[in-house]
Parts: sequence; C-alpha cells; structure tokens
Amino acid sequence: MTRMQVLSSSIAQARKWGGVALLLGVGLGHGPAGWAQSLAPAQAPVQNWSFKGPLGHFDLAAVQRGYAVFAGVCASCHGLTQVHFSDLAGMGLTSEQIAALAEAWQVPYGLDAEGRLKHRKAQPDDALPEPYPNAQAARSANRGAVPPDLSRITQVYPGGPDRVFALLTGYGAPPSHQNEKGSAAGESWGGGTHPAGVAGGEGGFTNPYAIGHRTAMPPPLRDGAVVYADGTQATAEQEARDVTTFLAWVSNPHADSKRRLGVGVALYLCFLATLLVILKRRIWSHVRK
Repeated sequence: MTRMQVLSSSIAQARKWGGVALLLGVGLGHGPAGWAQSLAPAQAPVQNWSFKGPLGHFDLAAVQRGYAVFAGVCASCHGLTQVHFSDLAGMGLTSEQIAALAEAWQVPYGLDAEGRLKHRKAQPDDALPEPYPNAQAARSANRGAVPPDLSRITQVYPGGPDRVFALLTGYGAPPSHQNEKGSAAGESWGGGTHPAGVAGGEGGFTNPYAIGHRTAMPPPLRDGAVVYADGTQATAEQEARDVTTFLAWVSNPHADSKRRLGVGVALYLCFLATLLVILKRRIWSHVRK
C-alpha cells in the first residue's frame, strides 16, 4: 500500500467521526495502525450529567444559561436550524419571554428592489437563523471550514455530551513540532488572543478530543464571556457545562416527558402484576395441592 493510499484510508476513517472539528493536520505514525491511532480523538472523561440515566432530568436553569452561552458565543458561527423559538417554551420560558427573546434576532425576509437580502425581527414561529447565508460564506469566514449545525450534535457526535464538553474545555499544549508562533505566550487569531499553549494558524488548534488532535475551531469560551441572569459565576468551565446541557436538551427536548411516561408505565405494570397475583391466589385458593 502506498503512502497516498494509507493517507486516503486514514482520512476516510476520520470522516466517520464527523462533528465540530475539521481535519486540517494529519498525524504521522509508523504504518497504517500508527496513522489511525494518531487520528483518533482521546477518550472523553465521563461527566456526571443530571440528564443521564432512566431517572435523569434536565436542569432547566442550566438549559437557560446554556442558551445564553449559545446566543452570546456559539451563534456567531453555528446554527440551530431545526429549532424554532417557540420550542424554547420547553426550557421554562413563557410566551412573552419567548417573543421578547425572538425579537433580539434578525431573520432573512426576501430581497429588496436592488436584490439585496432584507431582514426583520424574528417571531416565535421562526427557526433560529443560520449565521451564514451559504456554505461558501461560511468557508470564507472560517479558513475553509464550515461550522456544523448543532441541532442534534450530542446525538450524532461520537462520545455525546461528554466529548462535546471535553472538546470545549480541552484545548491544550501544542505538540513538540509546533512552530514558535504557537508558543506558550499565546497567539492572536482573528483579532483575539488565545490561551497560552493553544496553537493557532493554518494548522488549526491543538485539542486531544478533536480528529487528529487538531480543530479549526479556536477556543470559543473564556471566563466572563456571558453574564448569567441568575448570578451564576460565568467561568469557562461553567459556560461549557451549561451550553453542553442546552445542546443535549435541544437534541432530545422530550426526554424528560418520555422518562416520566416510562416511570408511569413501569408503576402501572407493577400494580397490574400485583393485582393478577392476588386474583390468581383468590381464584385458585379452594384447590388443594
């Protein structure tokens, strides 16, 4: 097998993972096994989510804080095209709050006489708008990468919420072959300064939970990136946990009602089984063994 065939096979395996990271750099190993291993993301640490398990539930306060993080940080690059503003009622908002929240967004509204795109304030029946008009505009703004839609990201992304959280908080030190531009002093990218030890530039950013341990997405979160209405301290880790909870809720907004239904069905079946046992003993009580 030639080197080019090995590279093509490794890239094909990387595409299976999909998700937020873009494969910009391919790690070099000794043979196909080394290449495949270098492309595989690290195993994300298991987190203690409130919504895990058959008896879990979503913390709606965390879901609302996560929406604030998405709207204030993530929405500049990522969309939630399968979510309508009216769907946000499920995270505990009233119709008045939803209407006020929708008005803060602008959605496309046809073309003007000169062929330019018009916008209007969003309404509750509108879907959350995409940040870019098309894929070409997204690539131009993100060095060739197209940020994925996050509507179902925790269900389709291998590793689920644990890996999403790990990716958001896992930006680390660059490998030894990284050039001096990505040194521990940090690096300016797009007008911002990235944390020390996070390499930027054409090769992407170092993250062990991304494909090939490189991602096109710069570190999105920082302390104080948003202000929480409930007074919770907005550390980068708290923001990552809240936005992951929000994305998990968006991916499966009816999970809590399904769990409640499941518990109710289980209790009903237990009651029915107990009743049948009692009836069976009463009906056959006169029969001697």
